[in-house]
Amino acid sequence: MLHLPILDAIKGELEKLFLDKVVAKLGLCISVYDIRSVDGGFIFPSDGAATYKVVFTLIVFRPYAGEIIIGKVKESDANGLRISLGFFEDIYVPIHLLPSPSEFKPDPKNGGKRRWVWDYDGQPYDIYETDEIKFRIHSIDYPAIPVDQQPNESNSKFQMEEQPKENVNVKPFAPMVVTATIDYDGLGPVSWWDGSGDADAEGEAEAEEDS
Repeated sequence: MLHLPILDAIKGELEKLFLDKVVAKLGLCISVYDIRSVDGGFIFPSDGAATYKVVFTLIVFRPYAGEIIIGKVKESDANGLRISLGFFEDIYVPIHLLPSPSEFKPDPKNGGKRRWVWDYDGQPYDIYETDEIKFRIHSIDYPAIPVDQQPNESNSKFQMEEQPKENVNVKPFAPMVVTATIDYDGLGPVSWWDGSGDADAEGEAEAEEDS
């Protein structure tokens, strides 16, 4: 860092602190937009580093309730859908926010792998993984950081034998969780609505040719 200009060095340190991290009640930090002011440069006793007071601007991903976004289906399971934006993947559509009625059915065209199917007037509309999907933000939560409980010395050996580390299924902690819905007109896989438009256009064209 000593060979860099002061602003570049400070920006590098800010990126280490904030880039790709979630600040509670603020959102996911995407980048350092600019540095507005730098004051200080003091070196305190017993500390070889210079200390600065910096005012800067961050670009954050902070969706709001009611916002409509397009992403891709990352996973489907019995609890609903998980959606990815590429840079953020903790977006979930629970069962009660899927179009009703929806059912988690095996897909005979894909080796029996299950996917969600919306039944609209007897017509099935499938939701496949990797589908481009339009959704609406329902809520944003910032869960408290869990405190890991370490086993005490009296029974730590027993627990290590009974529950090897590689067999313990620990779900990664998500500091920001977005709940979404697709239970509104125009939402869901983009192909649902593109397909219906194409079908109507073809029907009109055929009608004109017949006339």
